[in-house]
Amino acid sequence: MIAILLGACDQAYDRRSWHGTNLRGSLRGLTARQALWRPGKGRHNIWEIAVHAAYWKYAVLRALTGARRGSFSRKGSNWFPLPADVSETAWKGELAMLDATHRAMRDAISRVEPRALSRTLPGKKTRKAALVTGAAAHDLYHAGQIQLIKRMMPKRPTTRSR
Repeated sequence: MIAILLGACDQAYDRRSWHGTNLRGSLRGLTARQALWRPGKGRHNIWEIAVHAAYWKYAVLRALTGARRGSFSRKGSNWFPLPADVSETAWKGELAMLDATHRAMRDAISRVEPRALSRTLPGKKTRKAALVTGAAAHDLYHAGQIQLIKRMMPKRPTTRSR
């Protein structure tokens, strides 16, 4: 069962699959300028979505390992304001953080005892297996969202919508 859950997470994040573009594939080749383009006032841009996805991978990791709150690389939770530095280097750093968080989450999943998958998380109604499948679904949801934003994007996006 652990292998199946890891496979689902990997396909949703960065492994080839039948369903099409996964989260990492949806981010491939995007520049910082493209990631900053906002489809409308009050709408999230791709940069924000990528950090949000990393945060929820961290939340799954934390739930599975019992790690303390507040150990995510950014202050806050869920949706984060853009950093002051929105350079290409900063964007690549955000993608590296997303990759590292995925690997850490994946490692935590691989260490779950198979019989513990049907147990609920302490103080929650969610079972560990549902948390993991939810993480995969979350990646795919945002992969689709990013693909739509990319199609809406003008050929040469500006960052004025920041």
